[in-house]
Amino acid sequence: MRVCQLLCILFAVLGLGFSAAAGATDSAQLFAATLTGVDGQPVNLDKFRGKPLIVNFWARWCPPCRKEIPELVKLQSEFGGRGLTVLGIAVEEDPAAVKEFATAYDVNYPLVVDKKKAIWLMQTLGNGSTGLPFTLLLDSQGNIVQRKMGLFTRQDFDAAIPLLLK
Repeated sequence: MRVCQLLCILFAVLGLGFSAAAGATDSAQLFAATLTGVDGQPVNLDKFRGKPLIVNFWARWCPPCRKEIPELVKLQSEFGGRGLTVLGIAVEEDPAAVKEFATAYDVNYPLVVDKKKAIWLMQTLGNGSTGLPFTLLLDSQGNIVQRKMGLFTRQDFDAAIPLLLK
């Protein structure tokens, strides 16, 4: 196991936010996954390849997740025209409940649902403790430019925007 992966796991276990650059190979499992859309249909995440992404793992029952959703909605509105896509991965089992929640929160970005696959993806992508929320920023080449355990803020995004939208 690489030092970066060990540090990500250690920081996740300790509950600390951690930001680390990574390569495109680290995101390969993300793009290989198929989860369920809020409409109940399968969504192959490969369709998001080639775009700068904010990938946010969250759940309806998670207070920090609920707190960061309005900021993610703003980022999608503000930067969607420049190619950015926010992708919400709900660590949930019920697509209809997530769809209802998304409507109540005016979520304007794609959401997918799959508790088992989401947990596996988080572990694969550096969140060994599977704590929520967990956010990844990927550039258009699929490189993970930032990992964040805990509340994702506008300041986090602003710090990474030069790498994300280059």
